Amino acid sequence: MEASVAASYAKGVLPANLHPRRHFSSPSMMPHSVRKNKSIKFSSSLFGESLKMTSRATKASTKRRGGGGSSSLVTKCEVGDSLEEFLTKATTDKGLIRLLVCMGEAMRTIAFKVRTASCGGTACVNTFGDEQLAVDMLADKLLFEALTYSHFCKYACSEEVPELQDMGGPVEGGFSVAFDPLDGSSIVDTNFTVGTIFGVWPGDKLTGVTGRDQVAAAMGIYGPRTTYVVALKDCPGTHEFLLLDEGKWQHVKDTTSIGEGKMFSPGNLRATFDNSNYAKLVDYYVREKYTLRYTGGMVPDVNQIIVKEKGVFTNVISPSAKAKLRLLFEVAPLGFLIEKAGGHSSDGTQSVLDKVITALDERTQVAYGSKNEIIRFEETMYGSSRLNKTSSSVGAVV
Repeated sequence: MEASVAASYAKGVLPANLHPRRHFSSPSMMPHSVRKNKSIKFSSSLFGESLKMTSRATKASTKRRGGGGSSSLVTKCEVGDSLEEFLTKATTDKGLIRLLVCMGEAMRTIAFKVRTASCGGTACVNTFGDEQLAVDMLADKLLFEALTYSHFCKYACSEEVPELQDMGGPVEGGFSVAFDPLDGSSIVDTNFTVGTIFGVWPGDKLTGVTGRDQVAAAMGIYGPRTTYVVALKDCPGTHEFLLLDEGKWQHVKDTTSIGEGKMFSPGNLRATFDNSNYAKLVDYYVREKYTLRYTGGMVPDVNQIIVKEKGVFTNVISPSAKAKLRLLFEVAPLGFLIEKAGGHSSDGTQSVLDKVITALDERTQVAYGSKNEIIRFEETMYGSSRLNKTSSSVGAVV
């Protein structure tokens, strides 16, 4: 099946004009009833009629580009658009459009394989010492193939292959991509939600850059629904696409603000043993009757902040519980999605998007959430917050 997907890329599944095409990566991805009845015609939405309403985030706007003084209509994206329709409205960069569509093709296949592939551990481990699962390596292979056949990716690396791989794309007008192929793969066998994370940087550099230099970031969420959450540097908001039965990604939600709401996802709780400030923060959440929503998978735990438009995610270090989350593969791309959605991020003292990535394996602690939640995190952990411009503290008190 993987070979057939690669062949479809090579044959140019994605048309030059980027009009949406309704097709499946393989016949096995179609529902059985569809395979038997080839006369079935699909509706444009799970709900019958196409979801056509004006997006809150992306009203029609005119913006000058470049130094030549020419004006162009940047975007008028709508809920109900296909992925291709959305991207052609959201950016004029055809290379970036093709890359994001290719990654969407790969994630559609990964979603199917997560439901059906072996979840048994293999004998091998990656260079970080993490046990790899069969489905990890399959997802990794599919994403590298997608980047190769996009023809616009110069370098790529993943958590499973943490060295730069030359994908054959151009430096000028091309991109470099870092990805976690299957975040949360250790909980696939328990049937919890897992996902793919990736960030896109212009040119040929993945070190010596910051998360704020990304031109796009995204995550694929493989749960009861399969969704593709995308943010682009020059397009307002963070956008969710739903994978329909016909194999098409449809724009179903945009998020432009993260408000206040008592929902928390406390990662690395063992750090509360010897990090008293983190223990104080978690005690505050419990005392103030926050709702606990934590799965152990970073993708669903961060995605719920975007979908629910509220909440906080924390993963804090201590002397005995070192940082596990990789800045390049996980923290920076998710930070981009959160901040484009109107939220904030922090490593304790600064936005994670302002941290210079010095090594592919660089790790960090992180918090994502609303402005007040990040202020509370920074004030509780370190005594002050760069975001608090008032004299009153919102930190957790004993």
